[in-house]
Amino acid sequence: MDSLFFITSKIVQFLIEPLNLIFLATLLAWFFLTIRKPVFTNRLLALAVIGFLGVGYMPIPESLIRILENAVPKPSIQNLNPDQFAGIIILGGAIEGEDVAVDRGEISLKSSAERVTKGLELIRKYPDKPFIFSGFSDRVNPRGMSEADAFKQLIQEQGLADRTNTTAFYENQSRNTYENAVYSKKIIDAIYPQSPDQLLKPWLLVTSASHMYRSVKIFEKQGIAVIAVPVDYQTANTLQWREFDLTEGAFLWNKLLHEYIGIAAYQLTGKISLF
Repeated sequence: MDSLFFITSKIVQFLIEPLNLIFLATLLAWFFLTIRKPVFTNRLLALAVIGFLGVGYMPIPESLIRILENAVPKPSIQNLNPDQFAGIIILGGAIEGEDVAVDRGEISLKSSAERVTKGLELIRKYPDKPFIFSGFSDRVNPRGMSEADAFKQLIQEQGLADRTNTTAFYENQSRNTYENAVYSKKIIDAIYPQSPDQLLKPWLLVTSASHMYRSVKIFEKQGIAVIAVPVDYQTANTLQWREFDLTEGAFLWNKLLHEYIGIAAYQLTGKISLF
């Protein structure tokens, strides 16, 4: 069932890609033009133009994604007492591992690289705390190295392998956020099998700000208390009303549609509880 949910989510994600929808509208317009249906052709071309403008006009996606980024307040963790939390969980989605890393011998970071940099910062700051890096691949047909294995290589390259030898846990099976939480829960139970007090303590959860609301709900549903550490913010406090950027706009639309539809799907399937 989880595999069906994963594959379905990837199909939906492809179908809701804004530029894919604009391309589809244009393709259909061309089809109706060839069969001499000018009314349908004009309507589809008008829809494509409106979609083009809506995708590129930045205040629209920025205002919508800012709602997600502000849904979970950003706490002050600068002076956080180590006794207040049990460990650190870093979600995947920021590392380009797979065959690129294997063939080139280098680990590349994606646009949400702050998940990795903040994770490394916290690992250095709290070396005695266990950390879990959770992530396999978000591809239907993954290739090569998993994200968790790629992060393990980064830990070695950063000279942290000896310091984290007994506190590092790499979860390399999960393909989505729900599986992140399920497999992380199993690791947490194994870390503190005889320590009920530790099991009740929250974990620092590092992921993108736009992804944090859904992540918190999913982890709480699995019985894991968390302290949100949102990173990878895409919006500021003010909007640039004259800004038009088709590439950046498509990127933001993809992120926000992925999250809003994900929240709805997880709610319908009982993977999260919003109320």
